[in-house]
Amino acid sequence: MNNKLIVQVVLLALGIGFYTSCINKEPNYTEMLLQVKAEAQKTFSEDLHEFNNYKHRPNSDGIYNKSNVEEFLKDKVPYFLCSNEDFTEVFNYRWWMISKHLRNWTDPSSNKDIWVFTEFYGWPGHGSISGAIPCPAGHQFYDLRWFRDPQYLRSYIEFYMKGYGSKNNQRENRAFHSHISRPESHHFSSWMVDGTEAFLKIHPNNNWRDNMLPYLEKHQKVWDEKFMIDKPGGKTDGLYKVLDLYDGMEFTISATLPLIASDGPYSIYTDEDWREYYLGWGAIDRMRASKLNETFPMAFARGYPMMYLARPSINSYYYGNLMSLSKLYALKAKSSGNEQDIAKSEDYLNKGKKLQERMLSTLWSDNDKFFYSYSAADNAHGVKDWEAQVRESAGYTPWYFNMIPAGEKKYDEAWKMLGSPKGFHNTKGMTTAERQHPLYNEKAYAWNGRGWPFQNSVVNKAYANYLKYYKAEVSGDERELLYDLIEKLVKMHGTERNIGEFYLPSEGEQFGGVKDYFHSTFPDMIIEDLLGFTSSHDKEFLLQPLLPEDKWDYFYLGNIRYHNHDVDIVWKRDWDDEREGDQSKLCVWVDGQLVAKGEHLNDNLTVELP
Repeated sequence: MNNKLIVQVVLLALGIGFYTSCINKEPNYTEMLLQVKAEAQKTFSEDLHEFNNYKHRPNSDGIYNKSNVEEFLKDKVPYFLCSNEDFTEVFNYRWWMISKHLRNWTDPSSNKDIWVFTEFYGWPGHGSISGAIPCPAGHQFYDLRWFRDPQYLRSYIEFYMKGYGSKNNQRENRAFHSHISRPESHHFSSWMVDGTEAFLKIHPNNNWRDNMLPYLEKHQKVWDEKFMIDKPGGKTDGLYKVLDLYDGMEFTISATLPLIASDGPYSIYTDEDWREYYLGWGAIDRMRASKLNETFPMAFARGYPMMYLARPSINSYYYGNLMSLSKLYALKAKSSGNEQDIAKSEDYLNKGKKLQERMLSTLWSDNDKFFYSYSAADNAHGVKDWEAQVRESAGYTPWYFNMIPAGEKKYDEAWKMLGSPKGFHNTKGMTTAERQHPLYNEKAYAWNGRGWPFQNSVVNKAYANYLKYYKAEVSGDERELLYDLIEKLVKMHGTERNIGEFYLPSEGEQFGGVKDYFHSTFPDMIIEDLLGFTSSHDKEFLLQPLLPEDKWDYFYLGNIRYHNHDVDIVWKRDWDDEREGDQSKLCVWVDGQLVAKGEHLNDNLTVELP
């Protein structure tokens, strides 16, 4: 028996209990919060100094650069610190990267200064006149909603929903490969209405919401009018369609397969020759020079084949948009009592359910247990309603928007491929197509195997949603898989931190392509997906971490501005070095007051706001 225990036994025998109460006294959690918060701020400052000294990086697209970025960011972003230095540093790096994409731009139609966020640096030909590009906007909205100051994302949303980007068509220059003219806001697929609702869960503003609702409706109406398949009796009738390119996935196996199966204008695509004409931009140049391109000008747009697909991605995006319109009108109706608002909420809910039913009954393969893409029934050329039998990571998108009905267990089978070497699991990161498919190829600049952070962001949130909302209990292996997916992304950022366009899942050591590239999430991936901060339109939030218990010794997530309150969260395995044993405690503060505690890292806590 050790000396401490002997003394305790003696004192208890004497009827003196103060010693026990002393050694069991809980730590001063708030004092420790202040310490770890100060350490997080210090680490953030030191990391920014390191990033500012990186050489050969793109210049800032706006007014925030190494001379003023710390002053700008220090009061505007959440702080994060954990026992894994790489996770902490990449989190801080991503905010630094985001600041470089914040552009102050003067709208020539109104002469008003607004804020937009770019993706590529400079003024790419496939971008809007402001330089912003709608393709990554859904991801950008989800990261930017965590900015403490909502003015920047509010302005960016307005640009796409009611500003210049909504009123002016995309420039039909050499970078335009389509015959469908549409506003800049619709040049690429996106889920901006859903992203706007996600923003309002963090920064509610009823007046702004109600003012924006007609513009959000108009935005969705463009998708309905220009990109909904219209072929009565067709298998894909009533679903949405898109070209690979304008789903942000330039060249996919799911478009290659129906091209090979087609004749007429697309007879040039064969099992032997398809790579020559549909695998990378050099292939499109060769197609542009072909006789078929001249003979069938409407079958191609500058060499790009007009093979529209009903994909799981876009049909999930627009389901998300429709459900968000329903929720936002329901919130408006709650305060207005207006029957028209109630009717609109119900109308969008019914439209969402109809789309859900169409997609689940059409794109799901009962044989292969996955969501496949189909060629559109109303394609002018090539095969129609043709199932592209290849598992692509886009097939996980329905879970991003919780599109799968609760209790429908048959769809769970799809997730077996995420951690399988035959599916999407690889040494350095997730693939975008199943590895066992004959056309799998990670070497080509395409989406037929190569890893793209854009898609990691989709799949990681989809998987986190699956674990949180579709599983009665989450196993240790499932938590490990989510962590593994995120950890591989962290490692791919390298020692000199960088986020690029793509990576090689089998052997890549770092990202390739453009550096400091804003085309994916990371702050949101940590805050919502891994650590489980689940926002709400109500005055509360749910904390449901998915972090495996053996990975970190502690984490701090704080300085979060939520519903006009400040939120801080700390979990530590050991709060007092002098005490033995596991002292795991998950603590939550609102406005500096300790309001909730959980005994274990993976406890689910519901926190009500004052």
